[in-house]
Amino acid sequence: MNPLLDRLHPYPFETLRRLTADIQPSTAHTPIDLGIGEPKHPTPRLIRDALVAALDGLARYPATSGEPKLREAIAGWLHRRYAVTVDPATQVLPVNGSREALFAIAQTVIDRSRPHATVVCPNPFYQIYEGAALLAGADVAYAPSDPARAHAVNWEVISEATWSRTQLLYVCTPGNPTGAVMPLAEWQRLFELADRYGFVIASDECYSEIYPDEAQPPLGGLQAAQLLGRSDFSRLVVFTSLSKRSNVPGMRSGFVAGDAGVIQPFLRYRTYHGSAMGPAVQAASIAAWNDEAHVKANRDLYRLKFSRLTPMLSEVLDVEVPEAGFYLWAAVPGGDDLAFARALLARQNVTILPGRLLARDADGANPANAVSPGNPGVGRIRLALVAPLDECVQAARRIVEFAASP
Repeated sequence: MNPLLDRLHPYPFETLRRLTADIQPSTAHTPIDLGIGEPKHPTPRLIRDALVAALDGLARYPATSGEPKLREAIAGWLHRRYAVTVDPATQVLPVNGSREALFAIAQTVIDRSRPHATVVCPNPFYQIYEGAALLAGADVAYAPSDPARAHAVNWEVISEATWSRTQLLYVCTPGNPTGAVMPLAEWQRLFELADRYGFVIASDECYSEIYPDEAQPPLGGLQAAQLLGRSDFSRLVVFTSLSKRSNVPGMRSGFVAGDAGVIQPFLRYRTYHGSAMGPAVQAASIAAWNDEAHVKANRDLYRLKFSRLTPMLSEVLDVEVPEAGFYLWAAVPGGDDLAFARALLARQNVTILPGRLLARDADGANPANAVSPGNPGVGRIRLALVAPLDECVQAARRIVEFAASP
């Protein structure tokens, strides 16, 4: 077996199941799960219809690079959304959801022959970043979020020596789980570091289309690069998915776009990896990227949930509406996120994700059973507002009742 597999931490939901295995949830309450960020809104009819209409495509092998019409649809969306121009032939690559592509980029970029190859990622973070780095044979350095700065990542804790060994930087904007959006000044700082030390920036932007203010959509990585005069998107690739934007998590469709010098070797890797997108999924993806009405309707649903739940929960939790995304990243009374989650499940049958399971100590340890001051997730919980409105409201009422009771 690959010995690097032994370096992987258990996935957060696996750890949560183990840490709650001894609990009998309240049978007086129906179960409500706010733990997993799986969209539950209905899949738009136009996407379903396009998928069914293209089923004849099952009779042929698809190209790894995708159909030209799909790459053109993605390029068109990027132009409409961010006012950036990319070459569909060389700067866009369809992928089977952002998750597998975020993993695969590390296998493409990391040069194991260089000593102490390092991947930097935010903390807390999406666990794929860490797993991809470890299985590529790299070390991982963690940059913590700062609650005093609206959960912006504090990249300054990464030393110059670490930056000098860095080959890949994962950023997540809007952030999971914090919802923080990287401003232009932060992008400029990271671009300067990438130029100085030669690493690639992989920007995970799968929550970019869920935000509270229609007049202020989140800044994207390609957009930031263009605003800073980097129209070749040097050392930058962005990852976006239809899962959250269009409520199709089971379709597994997204794209990578950016520096052609990174996209082309990534395509070569993926050709051998067997990760071509099926023709029917490509047709459905074209329909999705070409339509914004369903995306705005989706935002409206999340906006309604935040407007209903946040005032309720703020009575007992330290919580605010995020800049973007569909999570609430709340501080719990008493500061013990794991104890809060266990007791809430037992007494109210509501599942939430303890923040410590999404983060690491600065040295990479994850003491799931201990309150560690070095783990930026300790004392916080992640609430995924993906269930129907009535169910989310009921969950909020139970949390308030739980937190207010002795």
